[in-house]
Order: sequence, then C-alpha cells, then structure tokens
Amino acid sequence: MLLHELALDPAAAPDSAPALVTMDGTWSRGDLRAAVADLARAASTVTRPGGRVAIVSDSRPEVVALLLAVPAAGRVAVPINVRLTPDEVVGQLDRTGVEAVVGTEEELDRLAGVLPEAATLVTRVGLDPGAGDISLESLAAAPAPALTDPPGPDDPAWIIATSGTTGTAKGAVLTARSLGAAVATTAAARPLAEDEVYLYPFPLYHVSVYNVLHALSRGRPVVLPRRFDAATICALAEAHRVTAMSLAPTMLRLLLDHRAAQDDSATVLADLRTVAYGAAPMPPALLAEADEALGVAFAQGYGMTELSGNAVFLGPDDHRRGLAGETHLLGAAGRPGPGVELRIVDDRGGSVAPGGRGEVCVRAAQVCAGYWRDPTATQAAIRDGWMHTGDVGVIDGEGVLTIVDRAKDIIVTGGENVASREVEDVIGQHPAVSRVAVVGVPDDRWGEAVCAVLVLRPGTGHDAATVRAEVLEVARTRLAGFKVPKRVVLADDLPVNAGGKVVKADLRRQLAGRPAGASGSGAA
Repeated sequence: MLLHELALDPAAAPDSAPALVTMDGTWSRGDLRAAVADLARAASTVTRPGGRVAIVSDSRPEVVALLLAVPAAGRVAVPINVRLTPDEVVGQLDRTGVEAVVGTEEELDRLAGVLPEAATLVTRVGLDPGAGDISLESLAAAPAPALTDPPGPDDPAWIIATSGTTGTAKGAVLTARSLGAAVATTAAARPLAEDEVYLYPFPLYHVSVYNVLHALSRGRPVVLPRRFDAATICALAEAHRVTAMSLAPTMLRLLLDHRAAQDDSATVLADLRTVAYGAAPMPPALLAEADEALGVAFAQGYGMTELSGNAVFLGPDDHRRGLAGETHLLGAAGRPGPGVELRIVDDRGGSVAPGGRGEVCVRAAQVCAGYWRDPTATQAAIRDGWMHTGDVGVIDGEGVLTIVDRAKDIIVTGGENVASREVEDVIGQHPAVSRVAVVGVPDDRWGEAVCAVLVLRPGTGHDAATVRAEVLEVARTRLAGFKVPKRVVLADDLPVNAGGKVVKADLRRQLAGRPAGASGSGAA
C-alpha cells in the first residue's frame, strides 16, 4: 500500500468527509484525493522517476497533498525545515540531489540568492501564483508522462533530515512500508475514537507528520494551523471542537499560559480529551499542572526520524498511576507498541540484564531504509535489523523503558557520569523556570562542567540572582555534589529543532567562552 492509498482509503470515510481543516477553510477527502492526483502529474513533469522534490513551506493542505503525491508519482519528497539558513538549505538540497524545489513565494524569495548554487536543482515551482519558474497550479493542469514503472511500498517515499542533536543532520529514508508500520503501531497503541478531531501543531517537515497519516487513515479530520501560536491553536480548537492534539512540552507550557490569561479560561480547550506528547522529556511538574488545569488523558510517544514515528508508548493508565504517586512512571518512555522489539545493549553490543543501562535498540518494520547515499552511517546505525538509537535507557521488570539520556548528552565531570535529564527534572520544578537545558561545557579542572541554561516564566516576580541561588540550593538538596551545576545561565530562549527538542550541540556552541560560574541574561 502506498502513502496516498493509506491516507485516503475509501473504507475509512467518504469523499465528502472533512480531511484538512485550516483557518481559511476545509478540504474534504475528495478535495485531497483530487489534489494528490493533480500534483502527482506535476511531480512527474518536473523530475525523472526516482527524482527528489524538495518542499519548503509552512503548514498548509497543499504540503500534505505533496507528501502523498510525490511518492505516488514514483518520486521522493524532501521536506525542508524552513528555519534553516539559506546555506543550510542548499546543503540539504545537494546532499539529496534535489532536482525541483516547491516553495511559497516567501521562501523562494528568501532562498533566491543561493538556489542557483544548488548543484542538481533544475526547477523552482511556486506554491503561490507568480512565484518560482512555474506555478504548481499550472504544472498540475498540464499533461504528464505515463508512469511506466509504478512505485512500490519499499521505494523511498520521503527523505527527512535527522534532528541533528548530536551533529550534522543525515537524510533518513522513509518508505510507504516503514511509515505504514509506524501508523499501524500507533493505531494499536493509541487508537483514535470514531468522533476524534485531531489538531496537528508541528511543522509538516518533521517526522511527527506521520500522525497526520494516522488520523487520515482512520477517516478523522486533521486541524492544521500554519504554524504554532497558542492563541491560534486555542481558537481553532474551540471552533472545530478539537478532542486530541500532539504537543511538545514547550507547546503545552505556552498553551497553559495563554489559557490562564483568558477571562473565560474554563472554556478554553474545553472539548480536549487527549494530549499526546513527545519530542522532548515532559517535566513532571508541568504534567501535574496540565492535569489539574485541563483534566485530560495523557499519552506519550517515544520515537525518532529513523523509526518513521513513535515505537514506544506510555498510555493514559500509566499516567494516572504516575500522577497518583508512582512517580517513576512519569519519567518513563513506555512500552513497545505491537510489532516492536526492544533491546538494551552494552558497548560491545551484548544484551544488558533487566534494570541495566545501555543503548536502546529497536527492531520493527517501521525502521527506516537507511540514510540517503550514506552506507557507512547506515551500517553503523542499523545492524541485523536493529536500529541503534544513540539513547541510553533502562527496561524494568514490567517491560517499561526509561530513557536516561542521549548518549552524547552524558556529561563526564571529574570522572563521573551525569545524566543531563536528571538535573533538568530537578531544576525544572522551580516555579520561576519555564524551560531548562543542561549540558556539559569544557572545564580545565573537571574536563566538563555541568551548566544549566534557564528560561524564566514571565510575570513571576523573581529576579535573576534569586532564581540562580534558589536553583542551586534545590540542586544541592536533591542531587549529588558532582551533579550540581557549576554554571547557571539565563537565556531568552533555547535553540530547538522542528520537533521542539533542544539542540544541545547549538547550545554548547553558544556557551563557548563564558567563564565558569557565569550568570547572565539574553541569549545563552
């Protein structure tokens, strides 16, 4: 089954049913089906079979249609992060050998000075009338060459750049089979109700877009904001009676703050029944606050780009247990979904006994086909069908996986290992702290020093010196001495990727040169 067949299965809902809902109107499933057919012809016109088509746009129905149409034409969709600099965009185009780029007028104008440098790029296609070398609308109306070699489920469908939290992003090759497996796993582990209205707030260039496939494949409408904005999300949720949404912790924080500022806060997000979160660890204090404010069921998904989506799930029952006192569950990733196998391995690749720490490995049909034209990286990551995630984790006696840290986010200070997440969970409980990231920075004495970067909540009345002193006092009370931050830095924001994960490699670079013990304001 190809992606458009998965998403638009006639048995799931009639063509008259809503598919994509935006601030500007609604696309029915029939509208989406017609757009996919038109855009498949367009993709066939501008690229050869197997050619790569980049998409540079904010979230809009046409992008969803392209993500289905490009593989239907036997081409490969390459969604591009619009937050990248022009030079970074060209780097991704060159790494994937893109022949055509489809973009909004705003994005094509932003990239105009560098696109001529892209080695393989031939055509710029405008999503908006008058943009690019030719408009998508005119291409869609033109006759296309016959599809002589129909695509199969194991052909590349999308190439999505990895999050790059530990280095240069690689292009993970996702297929209809791997994405379909991820959808099936999520459907079994976190099913959608027959009356569900799902809101998707992430960018469409992030692997979490598989959630859109999941909702469409179940015949459920997807509410699609152009970009994340708390006021817009709440307005859409009220207008369309949204019952479920996926959020990163930073998004949940912003929604709660917006809701609290409204005179009629009790009616904001009133129809919401389920919040699924992922992309970054959820601070227990934030989860407890959201539980009290919203009274919804919580579900967590753990996955990565290379897994085509989520593979491990912590369901509402475990969240209720965690909020009732079994607090270890609130820090857990969950249990593997159907068809997913987990292993914890040591440095030599041997299995670790239950309760032991090691690298998390996953074997499932949803594992990607590898990294685009990078056999060395592919062989290093996927061995005997097992995806080596780079995450350090523990599986307890109940089969529950807990992620201790990213392998590269382990801080080695004075010969001791410090898991940055552990420090973040403690510091994040301070009422004035909105977000926190803990990283290791070079230190002449300790090798690495533990550094905490804080973003304060507005309007709390706490001054920087007081917060710093109180955070260190809490850390000294709750953590071993070597885990207590030697530096606390205040920042206006943290560098994050499209999925809301803090890009700690960027944070380390930003912190370079600050003296030990420094505290300041502004960008870290």
